[in-house]
Amino acid sequence: MLSRAGVPMSETIRELLAAGESDAPAIGAPGREALTYATLRADVERLAGQLRALGIGRNDRVAIVLPNGPAMAVTFLAVASCATAAPLNPNYREQEFRFYLDDLNAKALITRPADPAESLEAPAAAPDGAERLSLDGDAGALNLSLDGAAVRAVEAVDFAEADDIALVLHTSGTTSRPKIVPLSHRNLTTSAGNIMASLALTPEDRCLNVMPLFHIHGLMAAVLGSLAAGASVCCTPGFDAFRFFDWFAEWRPSWYTAVPTMHQLILQRASRHGDAIEANRLRFLRSSSASLPPSVMAELEETFGSPMVEAYGMTEASHQMAVNPLPPEARKPGSVGPGVGVEVAIMDEPGALQAKGVTGEVVIKGGNVTSGYESNPEANAGAFTDGWFRTGDQGYLDEDGYLFLTGRLKEIINRGGEKVSPREVDEILLEHPAVAQAVAFALPHDRLGEEVATAIVLAEGHEASERELRDYAGERLAPFKVPRKWVFVDEVPKGPTGKLQRIGLAEQLGLV
Repeated sequence: MLSRAGVPMSETIRELLAAGESDAPAIGAPGREALTYATLRADVERLAGQLRALGIGRNDRVAIVLPNGPAMAVTFLAVASCATAAPLNPNYREQEFRFYLDDLNAKALITRPADPAESLEAPAAAPDGAERLSLDGDAGALNLSLDGAAVRAVEAVDFAEADDIALVLHTSGTTSRPKIVPLSHRNLTTSAGNIMASLALTPEDRCLNVMPLFHIHGLMAAVLGSLAAGASVCCTPGFDAFRFFDWFAEWRPSWYTAVPTMHQLILQRASRHGDAIEANRLRFLRSSSASLPPSVMAELEETFGSPMVEAYGMTEASHQMAVNPLPPEARKPGSVGPGVGVEVAIMDEPGALQAKGVTGEVVIKGGNVTSGYESNPEANAGAFTDGWFRTGDQGYLDEDGYLFLTGRLKEIINRGGEKVSPREVDEILLEHPAVAQAVAFALPHDRLGEEVATAIVLAEGHEASERELRDYAGERLAPFKVPRKWVFVDEVPKGPTGKLQRIGLAEQLGLV
C-alpha cells in the first residue's frame, strides 16, 4: 500500500510520525498553538526513552489514565512506539480500575493525579509491582516522574516493530465478560492508511476531535488517520455541545468525526451558530460507532452544506471497515458503504458465504483485523471461520457492494418468533417532528420472550403523547414491530464513549 505522494505505507507508529513535515502543525487544542511534527516527535522520543530507563520495553503493558487532550494523544503515541498502550476511561471507579489493571497485567500506570480528579482512584488500584508514573508538563515538554523525581531518559530505545502489539483495548462487555483485543502496529497503520485513503486526507486537513481517546474511534479516525496524512488534529477536552461551536470557530476544521448522539446534540444548537458554519465550510462530516438514521444524515448535510460520510467500525478491526464514499462517488443513505482496504462479506450461521442481497452476519478480512482475542480460545473459536472474522452484526450487500446493516445479532428483538430490527423502529420514529431521539430495545416478556420497547426524547418545544406516537408508528410499521412499552426520558443512558447501548437498557431504565 502507498501513502501520500506514493511513499510506502508506514508499518509502525514511529514510522508514521516520521513522515510528517517537521514544521507542519500536528496536534493542537482549543486555546493553544498546535505542536509541530518536530516537537511531537521530540516528545515521543523523550517519553519512550524514560520508559526504557525504567525497564519498560516492547510488548510491556502500560495503562494510561489521562483526560482528553494533546498530552493524552502524545502519551499514547509514545507508549505505543516502544511498548503496549492500554488507555482506560478516567471516569472509572477504583473497583473498575482494579479489574482492568489486573486483567491487563499492567507493568506501569501513567496518570496526572495532581490535575484531573477522575484519575485519583487509579493509582490506588494499580497492582503490586506496577510502576506508578506521573505525567508532568504540557504537550511539547512532557516528562514522566516516579515518586516525585523526574525519570532520566536513555538515548538508545528499542522501538517496536510491525508485529509487536501497539494497543490493547477491552470489548464493551455488554453481553459477557470484557475480552482483551490486542492490535499490532501493522493493524493500526493499515487502518490509518485505509482511513486516510477513504477520506482523501491531505496535510491541509484539520480534524476537530470530540471523541474520547480511550476509545478506538478517536485514537484511529481522528488522531492516527490525520497523522498518517501529515495533517493536524485538535484534541478537545471531550465532547461538549455548548462549547463545540466555539472550538469550531477557533480551529476552523475541515472535518470532524463523532457518534450519532453527538451529531444530534450539535444539530440542536446549530441554528444559533449559522455565521460560524457559513464562515468555515467543512469538507465533510463523519459518523461512526453506531448507526446514523438517514433523517439525521439529511439534516446534518443541509445544516452544514457539506457531505456526511457514515463509517462502520469496531475495536477488533482497528476501527474502520467500510465507509460511504465522498462525492462524486455515490453515497447511499442508510448504508455504511463498501469495504475500503478490507474484504467484507455476508455469512450464514454454518459458515457459508452468501450472495448479494441476502441477509446474514457481516464478516471481514484485512490487515487491520486483530489476530484474535487474548487468552480466550473459546471466544476465538466463535469469532473466526475460515479466516473470516465474524462481527456479530447483521446486514446485506447490495449489487454495488455497499453494506447495509440491519442490526446487531444480539440486539435483534425476538417477539414470539418475529424478528424486529431496533434500528428500523428508530428510523421511523425519528421522522416524527416531535422526536429528537428514539432508541428501541428488547423488554423481557413472559409469553413472547421479548417485547418491543422504546425510549423517547422529545424535541425542544414539542409535545407528543404515547397514543400519538403509537398511531404514527402503526401507520408505518407492521403491527409486531410497533413498540408496546414507551418510556419518555430527558436523556437516554449511554456508555462511557457516548454510544447508545440497547443491551441492558431495560435494566438501566428500571423496567425489569
